[in-house]
Amino acid sequence: MHTPALALTMLMVGWVSSTAVFAATPPDPPTHSRQPAIGIIIDDMGNLEQRDKRALQLPGPITFAFLPRTPHARKLAELAHQLNKEVMLHLPMQPIENNKVGPGALTLHMTARQFEQQLTLDFAAIPHIVGINNHMGSLLTQHPGHMQWLMTALSKREDLYFVDSYTSKNSIAQQLANENHIPNMRRDVFLDHDRNPDTIRFHLQRLINKARKNGTALAIGHPFPETIAVLKEELPKLHAQGIILLPVSQLVHRTLKKRSTSWQASLSR
Repeated sequence: MHTPALALTMLMVGWVSSTAVFAATPPDPPTHSRQPAIGIIIDDMGNLEQRDKRALQLPGPITFAFLPRTPHARKLAELAHQLNKEVMLHLPMQPIENNKVGPGALTLHMTARQFEQQLTLDFAAIPHIVGINNHMGSLLTQHPGHMQWLMTALSKREDLYFVDSYTSKNSIAQQLANENHIPNMRRDVFLDHDRNPDTIRFHLQRLINKARKNGTALAIGHPFPETIAVLKEELPKLHAQGIILLPVSQLVHRTLKKRSTSWQASLSR
């Protein structure tokens, strides 16, 4: 039986290993390393060309998550890459509700082989991806077997981080990512469940407050005209508020470093 200290040591070694694999991601500049940092993912990219092009013009290192097999995803992901925006795969997963999840979805009835084949197709559908997050998935992210299949596939890639969109409080996706030493973090705030601009501003302020409290915070929004208008107005104000906006890869890098430091402190007690 492992002692608690030994178990912590093994876990920390796993995280150090995963951080080394992820070391190709440059950390944020040292002068900003102590500033509160936020990341913003714009989900559901790929369906509407002109709408999504407007989203890509947002200032700063916003990260964009593209749905596989949508009509404009590949072309717009190429454009995002040209604009130095980080590209993610927005991976469809089965929800509890009877919502239409869209093409390329991972579902509960799949065998391990079917799951792996569909995931391979989804990876190939979007160029330049550096991470993935779940689209819907309130059902699938509760199932350890399917989440283990996902993390096994990510382990083989060794070049992708994982963001739990956290569409269910019962999600175990981040737990499985941790156990498999996949660089990861979890969404803190949804910006635009309500598309009212004042509500979007309220949730953006929640994001900033969480970053000030915890050091980092991650939001997910959508390429709605209201969301894009609010972000276009508010993002240039972040610097004056002492907040930096990072691509999600750098936010994950910072989170991993913080976890490793915390475990080292625990072991030294």
